[in-house]
Amino acid sequence: MLGGGGHCKSVIDVAESAGYTILGILDKPETVGQEVLQYSVIGTDDEIPAFVDKAEFLITVGQIKSNSIRKKLTTLVKNAGGKFATVIANDACVSKYARIGEGTVVMHKAVVNADAKVGAQSIINTMADIEHDAKIGDFCHISTAAVVNGDVSVGDNVFIGSQAVIHNGKNIASDIIVAAGTVVSKNLAKPGIYAGNPVKFYGI
Repeated sequence: MLGGGGHCKSVIDVAESAGYTILGILDKPETVGQEVLQYSVIGTDDEIPAFVDKAEFLITVGQIKSNSIRKKLTTLVKNAGGKFATVIANDACVSKYARIGEGTVVMHKAVVNADAKVGAQSIINTMADIEHDAKIGDFCHISTAAVVNGDVSVGDNVFIGSQAVIHNGKNIASDIIVAAGTVVSKNLAKPGIYAGNPVKFYGI
C-alpha cells in the first residue's frame, strides 16, 4: 500500500474483507517503523522497485481537491514495472456486467450496476451508487453515498462529494469538483468547482 494516512485505514479494511494479504505500507521517511492499524510502514516510495516482484500495489492516498500525488505514485510504480491490484469490498455490489479499472477500490456497500464502467485508479467510496451504463473516468473519487445515475458520463480527474446526485444522462467533463450535496441536473462542461441545488459554477 502506498500512503499511510486515514484513507489507508479504510482501504486496509476493504482489502482484508476481499481476502488480500497485506505486505506492508510505503510512506514518508519519518513514518517508517510506525504502524497503521496492525500493518507496518516498511519503507518509502523510493523503495517501490524492491517490491515489484513481491506484491501488487495499491495507492492508499486519498483524493479530495487534487489527485497529483496519486498520479505521481502511479507513474513511479509503472516505471518500475509494477502492477496494481483492483480491490472490491466483500459487501459491495458489483455487477458481473460492470468493468472496474486497474488500481481502483470499490468500498463497503458501494453499488456498481450493470454495464457501468469505472476507469483506473479511482475511488468508489462507501455506499456510493454507480448506476447502469454510467461511465467513470480515470483518477476519479466518487465520495460516500454519492449517486451517479444511469447513462451519466464522468471524465477523468473528477471529484464528486458525499451525497451529491447526478441526474440521468448528464455529462461531467474532466477536471471538475462537485461539492457535497450538490444536485447536478445539467451537463458540466467547464473545469472547476460546482455546488448547490440548482448547481452553480464557483470558479477554478
